[in-house]
Amino acid sequence: MDGFTISNSNRFLESGNLNLNKASQAETARVSSPSAVPGDKSFADTLKSAISEVNQMQQISNKKIQELSVGKTDNVADVMITAEKADIAMRVMVQVRNKVIDAYNEIMRMQL
Repeated sequence: MDGFTISNSNRFLESGNLNLNKASQAETARVSSPSAVPGDKSFADTLKSAISEVNQMQQISNKKIQELSVGKTDNVADVMITAEKADIAMRVMVQVRNKVIDAYNEIMRMQL
């Protein structure tokens, strides 16, 4: 990979099955801009949806870890896979955040 960009992260998120359902995408597009084409999302909407997906993955991971610790499940492999997926998604979100902050700082340093 020659750099972590937003388009690269979108491809990564899509390949990791972090897609939203179509109804919420259409609703988000309708609310964000009345003239927007359904499915056309702003950058802020994309970030919000990605953050909510990562949060959901973290919650599922925490639930499975708790179930394993109290003995409700004995599928250690499933718990570990879920925890690793949540960890990777969180790391990607942190890298996206860092890139957005770097881009903002670069824009602020530009002279007009």
